[in-house]
Amino acid sequence: MIRVAAVGDIHLAPGAEGLLRPAFETLGDRADLLLLAGDLTRHGTPEEGRVVVGEVADLPVPVIAVLGNHDYQSDRQEELTRVLTEGGVTVLEGDGVRVDVDGTTVGIAGTKGFGGGFAGRCASEFGEPEMKDFVRCTRRCADGLARSLRELREAGSDLLIALTHFSPVPDTLAGEPPEIYPFLGSYLLAEAVDAQGADLAVHGHAHLGTEHGLTAGGVRVRNVAMPVIDRAFAVYHLSANGIG
Repeated sequence: MIRVAAVGDIHLAPGAEGLLRPAFETLGDRADLLLLAGDLTRHGTPEEGRVVVGEVADLPVPVIAVLGNHDYQSDRQEELTRVLTEGGVTVLEGDGVRVDVDGTTVGIAGTKGFGGGFAGRCASEFGEPEMKDFVRCTRRCADGLARSLRELREAGSDLLIALTHFSPVPDTLAGEPPEIYPFLGSYLLAEAVDAQGADLAVHGHAHLGTEHGLTAGGVRVRNVAMPVIDRAFAVYHLSANGIG
């Protein structure tokens, strides 16, 4: 049984030092890895990134993250990624990482993802260049997620996790205004997960959403935005037979 701790939308900035550190320091007894589902900062600055690093540095478990929309706000996402990486965080975007947990290999594929909406009520690559670019951005993210999941599976990973910021399903958006669903996620992410297979999909972004969801292919989805789980992190017990 693999214990997966996860949280998103922690939105840290100078002045929040030490906010999560006491809880994170308990992870050695409670989890085997920590997933950060984006929106780690308020405005995506390196200074804010250093606050994040202070919360997660030298933890007893591997820390794997994707960025969120807030982390892109200042157009300094590459600098932010460098700060996080130098602080020991593995930051994914269209790629994956394998973690060994007592002989079980867990593969995590990650992308920020993007919006576009869900089957039957979604944007399409038609019309103005701006609309085409919008949907193509989501498609690139979904393609990267699918490719990473496939490569991790082919490399012999025992368990697979899809880590995103934007949601792959509408289920976990319940509670948000329906009018903004297209800006909270895309069905293309779920198609990538279902096409390649995963044991768990984790995302954030939807602060007013719902924790539990399911893809059309039966993959369990968890919205771990901190306002949703209402704690420093949630822990999911993952095995070949499902999750707890």
